Amino acid sequence: MITVIIIVGIALTIAISLILLYNGMVNGKNMVDEAWSGIGVQLKRRHDLIPSLVSAVKGYMTHEQDTLTKIAELRAQAVSASSSGSLSSIANAENQLMGALRSLFAVSENYPDLRASENFMQLQEQLALLEDEIQLSRRYYNGTARDQNNRVLQFPGNLVARAFGFGKIEYFELADPAEATVPEVRF
Repeated sequence: MITVIIIVGIALTIAISLILLYNGMVNGKNMVDEAWSGIGVQLKRRHDLIPSLVSAVKGYMTHEQDTLTKIAELRAQAVSASSSGSLSSIANAENQLMGALRSLFAVSENYPDLRASENFMQLQEQLALLEDEIQLSRRYYNGTARDQNNRVLQFPGNLVARAFGFGKIEYFELADPAEATVPEVRF
C-alpha cells in the first residue's frame, strides 16, 4: 500500500512539473507574441508617417526625386516584409528604410527653406519619437524572447519544449552591423 502511494506521489509530482513547465512555455510564447505586436504597431506608425514626410519634402527638394522615389520603394518593401513574418527580412527592410530616411535628413540640410518649414520639423520630431518607441518595443520583445529561450533551452524545459514543439525565438535586431563598428580616428 505504501509503495502504491509513493508511486502515485511520484507520478503526480512529475505530472504537475510537466504541466507547470508547459504552461510556463505557453505563457512565454504569448508574451513574445504580445511584444511582437507592439513592434508591429510602431513599424506601422512609421510606415504611415513616411508618405506625409515625403509629400512635405517634395516641393522643396525638386533635385532629389531619386531619394524620394527610393524612400517610397523602401517603404513599400518594408510594408511587404512586415506581412512576411520573417524577422530577418523585416529587419533588413527596416534597416534599408532607416538608412534612406537618414540620407533624406542629411540632404535636407542643403535646403534652408525646408529646414524652416514647421510641417517638416514636426514630422521629423514625430519620426524621432517613433524611432525611440520602436527601440523600446524592440528591447521589450528581445527581453521576452530571451526569457522564452531560457525556458526552452534549459534543462528540464528543453525536454518538454521538444515534445510540444516549442523552439528558440529569433531576436529582432534593427542595427546595421556596419554602423556598430567604431571609426578609427587618426591625428
